[in-house]
Amino acid sequence: MSTHETAAVETPGSEPTLKRVMGPKLLLLFIVGDILGAGVYAVTGQMAGIVGGVVWLPFLVAFVVATLTALSYLELVTKYPQAAGAALYTHKAFGIHFVTFLVAFAVICSGITSTSTSANVLAQNLLAGLDGIGLETGLSTTGTTIIAMLFMGLLAAINLRGVGESVKFNVVLTLVEMTALAIVIGVGFYAMAQGEGDISQITTFESPEDKGLFLAVTAATSVAFFAMVGFEDSVNMVEETKEPERIFPKMMLTGLGIAVIFYMLVAIAVVTVLTPDELAVINESEGRALLEVVGKGAPDFPIDKVFPFLAVFAVANTALINMLMASRLVYGMARQDVLPRSLGKVSPNRRSPYVGIIFTTLIAVALIWYVATQSDSSIVGALSGTTSLLLLGVFTIVNVACLILRRDDKQGTGFFRSPGVTPAVAAVLCAFLIGPWVDRDVLQYQIALVLLLIGVALWLLTWFVNRGVRAKRTGFRDIEHLED
Repeated sequence: MSTHETAAVETPGSEPTLKRVMGPKLLLLFIVGDILGAGVYAVTGQMAGIVGGVVWLPFLVAFVVATLTALSYLELVTKYPQAAGAALYTHKAFGIHFVTFLVAFAVICSGITSTSTSANVLAQNLLAGLDGIGLETGLSTTGTTIIAMLFMGLLAAINLRGVGESVKFNVVLTLVEMTALAIVIGVGFYAMAQGEGDISQITTFESPEDKGLFLAVTAATSVAFFAMVGFEDSVNMVEETKEPERIFPKMMLTGLGIAVIFYMLVAIAVVTVLTPDELAVINESEGRALLEVVGKGAPDFPIDKVFPFLAVFAVANTALINMLMASRLVYGMARQDVLPRSLGKVSPNRRSPYVGIIFTTLIAVALIWYVATQSDSSIVGALSGTTSLLLLGVFTIVNVACLILRRDDKQGTGFFRSPGVTPAVAAVLCAFLIGPWVDRDVLQYQIALVLLLIGVALWLLTWFVNRGVRAKRTGFRDIEHLED
């Protein structure tokens, strides 16, 4: 985190530039590691409960939508190679400070809801792992919620110590994530080799709510999208990447391809190992769905005792990255005077933005508690769905921004260009997945609205302070260095 005074923000030329340390391999592993993680653990069971054996199909559709959006991000990140991401593109396209603020705060909220999802998935897998090694916890849903909240406290403590993002450490965690999913895939193919798996299930469509194929797949795709997000975080590494215009497009698209291959193979393992009856109720397992596959598919091996802890490690990585991003953005926006300045305070010893960390952690804990008290709602489903909802809104705006910024040719012709009307198609698809016709829980809209209203209230408070006390306008002074 930068700890320079406000004047430094207004004169970015005096700031030292970031060191370009990421080559193609490190960038690819970063992208894959950011996409993999909590998503597949959180949503696979829920998707299976919607479409039955064709659970791989929503992953494929979500991949298509994500890839189309990634093409827009690639055009913009190679054209404007700064680390501010969606907020920068929105500001350059529309030039309206408040719209830029809403996009940036929506990204913050998505990080908070994603981390809250990860915390619950981690708690479920941790308890399952402890039960598997003979430490019967006997904890209920309330116990899971308490562990999730305690984990959020642990994340805050780590962040308060000033732990930054380490690319090399991310490589190790990415390999752990890939190993855990490879175990699930291996178990599925082992079961098929032993004659215990039913490969014909991958073409079986079953909808407990009697939806048609299109509506069911559409609903499941809106769920699956949570597993495909993360690729957009890589644009924040553009200033630390060697020759980003050349390697970014290839590595981002390759990373998305690797992720969807893993997801589809995991989906095949799930539907071949579990029976149709088990598949119909797997939604109740939430974040432990993959553990059930491992436990049933390889009963003679102690894999099921190791797998939950690998899952905990992978999910914790996702949560840490998201909270680092959220607290860093809060810090940056406070430094830009579009959020209260107190949210940008930095610890003099640890150099960590302690107020921003505490602020985002409290919101995450409140979210976990609130959703847990809604007895008719799945905690993981509600929070992962809210993350997708927020990011789909951001992606819709970014795709539109891509179209608008094509009129800006002053950057030359050396950047990547999304083919034809691809950004328009991506914008329409993202906007479509936001609507209630995808059977999205009303609670997700409510959570997203409340979070954005918190941001608007803080914006108004800052506006009144800036206008009445400092006699200055409220707006981004240096959007290109938002996350510095």
